[in-house]
Amino acid sequence: MIVVADASPLRYLILIEYAHVLPAMYGQVVVPPAVVTELTRDRTPGLVKVWLENRPEWLRVQAPTQPPARVRQDLGEGEREAIELALEMAADALLVDDRDARQEAQKHGVAVLGTLRVLADASEHGFADLAVAFSRLRKTNFRASDQLLEQLLDHAARRREE
Repeated sequence: MIVVADASPLRYLILIEYAHVLPAMYGQVVVPPAVVTELTRDRTPGLVKVWLENRPEWLRVQAPTQPPARVRQDLGEGEREAIELALEMAADALLVDDRDARQEAQKHGVAVLGTLRVLADASEHGFADLAVAFSRLRKTNFRASDQLLEQLLDHAARRREE
């Protein structure tokens, strides 16, 4: 499985200490250099920077071979490179949270997964405790309504009962 990641899902999974679900679910994850740059900026939490300095083997950095000219220019550089890389690699999925980037990727036929879907899928496969993950996520600046998080928790509970 080929999965390309943008900065946001990686950042939040690292912050809530659930990055381990990525190799469990997808094997190797590929990020473009612009995503690494975004994750090492001054305002990036120290935990994320330290994690990247000791980057695990399952996280591969790879630049797109072409400039992301076919991708909307008003997106962030990391999002543009990630979408371009996903297109070039014919990735199975792009991990991205930004709504505009998700729409752009889907317009080009790229399947997208956000942080919440990654966590919900990991929970379904026994790699994550969704309640703990969401509790930790609520302590960050991740934007998701309490109603959405509760719906996902309820859905996960019903799936376990089946």
